[in-house]
Amino acid sequence: MFRQLESLTAADQGQLDRLRQRIRQFGRVCVAYSGGVDSALVAAIAQEQLAEAALAVTGISPALAPHLREEARLQAQWLGIAHQEVLTAELQDPAYATNPTDRCYACKRELHRHLAEISRAAAGAQVLDGVNHDDLGDHRPGIDAAREAGVCSPLAELQIDKASVRRFSKALGFPWWDKPAQPCLASRFPYGEGITASRLSRVAQAERWLQQRGFDQVRVRSQGETARIEVPAVRLAELMQEDLRQELVQVFLQFGFTAVSLDLEGLVSGKLNRSLQPIGTDV
Repeated sequence: MFRQLESLTAADQGQLDRLRQRIRQFGRVCVAYSGGVDSALVAAIAQEQLAEAALAVTGISPALAPHLREEARLQAQWLGIAHQEVLTAELQDPAYATNPTDRCYACKRELHRHLAEISRAAAGAQVLDGVNHDDLGDHRPGIDAAREAGVCSPLAELQIDKASVRRFSKALGFPWWDKPAQPCLASRFPYGEGITASRLSRVAQAERWLQQRGFDQVRVRSQGETARIEVPAVRLAELMQEDLRQELVQVFLQFGFTAVSLDLEGLVSGKLNRSLQPIGTDV
């Protein structure tokens, strides 16, 4: 069992204990593991409770930034859980590549097709994911695909939200407990605008360039051939410093963008989902 480095409230401790019990009940599990804090917590508790009967599986495609793939590998090693990578082909599916509003459904359908095969090979291991309770209130078509595939979401089931995931992860000493959320790169494109491997790679390069300069919370939205940068509002002025601004524009043009803009509202997760709101609805 992971040594708890910080105490939790009685309510939090009860939730964490119930999570342990719930995952232990499955006996053998296969965790859909992206390396984010949610799926990492599920993978950690699975390893803690089930040892060699737990497997973490990461879907690999151009929509996963290369540095996140490496982070997922390193975190799995740190946790001591068996880790497998599987190549997914959602870009070959028009239901994904044309970027409809339910694109995530096609993505998760492809992922869980592979996980189902891995699960059968692992003596019928139960597939788990890292969907948390907050996710149920967001536009997440992928959740439907997971449910159809018989996937269990223990965090959502036990009403464990994102803030709780971070508290549990910190208490258990996981170095990534405050890791910023990193939705897949396909989320950077407006619905209806086609997604290709080259466009995903361009966004990944642009975001990584900014991250390497200290902007760990960043989105580079790709609208046509234009890059629209989102960083927290309190850091907008930093990007407008003349030396950095000039270098940024030059580098982004080299990546293949034809124009670069800065979103003055700042970073808002899921901002492109505003297009799904009826006209006149507050967001």
